[in-house]
Amino acid sequence: MSKRQRGRVIRGTQYAVLIAVLAALAVLADWGRLQEAFFNLDVAAGLFPDVITVALVNTVVYTALGFGFGLGLALILALMRMSSVGPYRWISGAYIEFFRGLPALLIFLSVGIGIPTAFPGFSLNRNITIMLSLGIVGSAYMAETIRAGIKAVPGGQIEAARSLGMSPARTMITVVIPQAFRIILPPLTNELILLTKDSSLAFVLGSTLDQQELTQFGRAALTNFRSMTPILVVGLCYLIIIIPLSVVQQRLERRFGGGADKGSSGHGSGT
Repeated sequence: MSKRQRGRVIRGTQYAVLIAVLAALAVLADWGRLQEAFFNLDVAAGLFPDVITVALVNTVVYTALGFGFGLGLALILALMRMSSVGPYRWISGAYIEFFRGLPALLIFLSVGIGIPTAFPGFSLNRNITIMLSLGIVGSAYMAETIRAGIKAVPGGQIEAARSLGMSPARTMITVVIPQAFRIILPPLTNELILLTKDSSLAFVLGSTLDQQELTQFGRAALTNFRSMTPILVVGLCYLIIIIPLSVVQQRLERRFGGGADKGSSGHGSGT
């Protein structure tokens, strides 16, 4: 039997096994129970419009707050990491390595519960708590991405700016950083996607109905309706946010290339 024939036999076997498994599932599955558990239209209808007007909107707001704060902090950390001043490099390096090594859930607990416990009488607004938690999580990763983007800017650009009489600070602000951000747009978009999912960790802080993000909303609805339908609806709402961001990321990658070091920007939910 030739190599091509063996390949056809292997593929045919795989298809046959897949068809057999699907046929078995179709025959053995209790479709009525599955529909009641996962696709209950009455339960799904009861989730609207709050799942959109409250939960989805809160998820977007929390993500935007965390990303904005994290991006600003990451830029400062990246510049400190590249500074000629030793203490700046040490502080930035320690911060990045420390918070990249911690689970995101632990950061949420530390900011939301640990700080008020350590300092009685001092409490943070819930939005501020979520912003700080997500910002801390994201900044440690985005700082390395920004640093890689800055280093990727051709040295000739810096030399040309300096030859025109620009100071080092002005060169960095007006020449280097804008070009660096063009390079790192794809990984930054990926970080935005990851922070959107990390916003689900806000459920550990507790919330009122009007403060719930998607995960907390789905968890509360799951308890109320005793059905998995709310989880399915909430999952679809996450996809409404994330799929467009993924499309934007892919287009940015095609336009600007793969971006800066992708390995420095990605992180899991840390749970």
